[in-house]
Amino acid sequence: MQPSSLSGLPAGVGEALEAEGVTDLYPPQEAAVDAGVVDGESLVAAVPTASGKTLIAELAMLSAVERGGKALYIVPLRALASEKKTEFERFEEFGVTVGVSTGNYDSDGEWLATRDVIVATSEKVDSLVRNGAPWIDDLTCVVSDEVHLVDDAGRGPTLEVTLAKLRRLNPGLQTVALSATVGNAATIADWLDAELVESDWRPIDLRMGVHYGSAINFDDGSQTEVPVGSGEDQTAALVGDALDTEEDGQGGSSLVFVNSRRNAESAARKLTGVTGPRLTTDERDRLRELAGDLRDVSDTETSEDLASAVEAGAAFHHAGLASEHRSLVEDAFRDRLIKVVCATPTLAAGVNTPARRVIVRDWRRYDGDFGGMKPLDVLEVHQMCGRAGRPGLDPYGEAVLLATDADTMDELFDRYVWADAEPVRSKLAAEPALRTHVLATVASGFAATREGLLEFLDNTLYATQTDDEGRLAAVTDAVVDYLVVNGFIDRERDGGVERLAATGIGHTVSRLYLDPMSAATVLDGLRDACATTDDTGDAAGAYALSAGTAEDDEEPAFGTYSRVDDEGEGGEGDGDNEEDGGGERDGDGRSDADTDSGPEITPLGLYHLVCRTPDMYQLYLKSGDRETYEEIYYEREAELLGDAPSEYEDVRFEDWLAALKTARLLEDWASEVDEDRMTERYGVGPGDIRGKVDTAEWLLRATETLASDVDGVDGDAVLAVREARKRVEYGVREELLDLAGVRNVGRKRARRLYEAGVESRADLREAEKGVVLGALRGRERTAERVLENAGREDPSMEGVRSDRSASAAATAGSDGDDGEGQASLGDFQ
Repeated sequence: MQPSSLSGLPAGVGEALEAEGVTDLYPPQEAAVDAGVVDGESLVAAVPTASGKTLIAELAMLSAVERGGKALYIVPLRALASEKKTEFERFEEFGVTVGVSTGNYDSDGEWLATRDVIVATSEKVDSLVRNGAPWIDDLTCVVSDEVHLVDDAGRGPTLEVTLAKLRRLNPGLQTVALSATVGNAATIADWLDAELVESDWRPIDLRMGVHYGSAINFDDGSQTEVPVGSGEDQTAALVGDALDTEEDGQGGSSLVFVNSRRNAESAARKLTGVTGPRLTTDERDRLRELAGDLRDVSDTETSEDLASAVEAGAAFHHAGLASEHRSLVEDAFRDRLIKVVCATPTLAAGVNTPARRVIVRDWRRYDGDFGGMKPLDVLEVHQMCGRAGRPGLDPYGEAVLLATDADTMDELFDRYVWADAEPVRSKLAAEPALRTHVLATVASGFAATREGLLEFLDNTLYATQTDDEGRLAAVTDAVVDYLVVNGFIDRERDGGVERLAATGIGHTVSRLYLDPMSAATVLDGLRDACATTDDTGDAAGAYALSAGTAEDDEEPAFGTYSRVDDEGEGGEGDGDNEEDGGGERDGDGRSDADTDSGPEITPLGLYHLVCRTPDMYQLYLKSGDRETYEEIYYEREAELLGDAPSEYEDVRFEDWLAALKTARLLEDWASEVDEDRMTERYGVGPGDIRGKVDTAEWLLRATETLASDVDGVDGDAVLAVREARKRVEYGVREELLDLAGVRNVGRKRARRLYEAGVESRADLREAEKGVVLGALRGRERTAERVLENAGREDPSMEGVRSDRSASAAATAGSDGDDGEGQASLGDFQ
């Protein structure tokens, strides 16, 4: 079946697809057309990676637009949203407009009403529904990419409830769900009232096998000799063999999946000895230029290590990297410039990075709940293996697991090679998942009674799968009780009917996209801080605003990152560096002038407050950290908001200290501590810092809104929250807030300008241009943009000479030898 033969698409699209090389539809694509995907019929496509799922989605969306409708494409990760937007923009020449939305959870995204195709994460779509985005009612087609992720305990419930809401709002909605091959695709199709297209067809052959001894033993009974030399490990031998096996005049690239960030980095370093000698002169030159780009992303050891590996043709990839790092690596790998990427499993979650050979080196991963190293799920391993084989580039793909003995080889064949993927199971019926969704369901008007709430939840995958109807009702009742007690929902009896209505603060919490427990934690802390302390009823506890700036002294603050981050990946204990650092503070966090008026609301106290919420994934306490952060706690206890648990309540007290550790990272960031020093101090990557900063800025913005909307929180507290938020947003001390707020300035440039005597936005409008140019290191275009954004009438730098004294002052102030220069991550305006 040729694309040009399809009816219902915008004129010229079929011919354009054929010009791209899609001369005939793949069998799964043809089956989707036969099932009515271009006629508005709902569909679940459960087919392997690289088998054409995206084109199925494109056919559905384009035909919906041609019929006068609007399409929504839901992705699991922000990185995928940008990738898909770029991919879909090639249809703009046919009059199809494309938009993307991933942030600002309290926005209704009204501008998206002008777009035909919208790409967004499931969390963003959920927030758009809560905020009453008017164009949601106009949707005629929704595509859910990687729908099998409803099985994920973190993101799955949001995707599940969001699809249920969209289908309730738009009864005739075409729902197209794209999935890996799973054990119960028919159940997903039943849930979505959709036709099922299930296939194991791939455009190029994928052979799975296990390397043992000196050969790969494949699932079809064949073998490929890959001897392991003396002192060589299996991974190096397999990567070298792929590079030496030429197809279309080139060797094959490899993806190596490992179980931790540290292992990804060490494996990449080791494999430079394999890739480096095989590079051409031209490749070396191009990789040297790419390494320079990577170093420019951030001034961290992680950035330097990555650049050094890339110069030799290898790279690592994990969520601790900055997004720019990951994007550069992915592009160069797709272009065959980087020969091997050592990655944690997040790279298998939909990012388009195919390879000739996939090597699953580690098939066990540490699981705290399990209490040790736990085997990966079959579905996860199959997703990794599905990255093998690049259509149009490779004649085949190979996926290889590693065994060191015959018994392990047999186990890997049984466990993964010959096994079917597990069935997908809903994770909705748990209180943490339901808290936010029950409140949103009531606040958004989807249900006004207990019976209506249960009726809505009956449209979820959980209801389709469960035989225990009472479990969801019991958990829902417990959640409603919690929401009523905390003032987010009002409940009253009307005859025999239990009526539910969101309170004013409940509506606010829902729109802000907060977990209600986060909101309750924040409100309790703020109200406690602002409570009256005398008998007159006056607000004697109204607290003063404090800069809370941290300087270096002898306080160690180093550690490791854990839990799931924005890309869905867990970290591990990498922080082995014991570097002193911290803050010069009064004993109880208060200035002498304020001692008699009660403790201050300081940035650290606010950072700690939001870090205690379930919406912030905390740094965990590694060995030796408890004593360190107990000392910090006792030193700065007066700044922390709310009642601390007893030190004898081990779990709760450790959570309190973990939040304090995370808050100290944010305080360092807001005090302009160098990014490289922060990564060393806390054992995190630049991507982790950015993730923490983004989350904290969002939570503090929500806190500011809550503080303004509720009784019992005074104006001084609102101002304190606002300043703490701005300092985290810009990554600067108090004196730089005005400068850093100018577009294109950021934390590094703000500090350079300040040290050169330009201390405010007003100064930028009046300062000598040579001084500004000198502070900005002679970069004329940058200086012109900064002056223009500050409102200067004539921002031109034509003929202006850089003031050397200003340049020297800026350099001394921002790049001195005290180890506290500004991090490059701050220049992101």
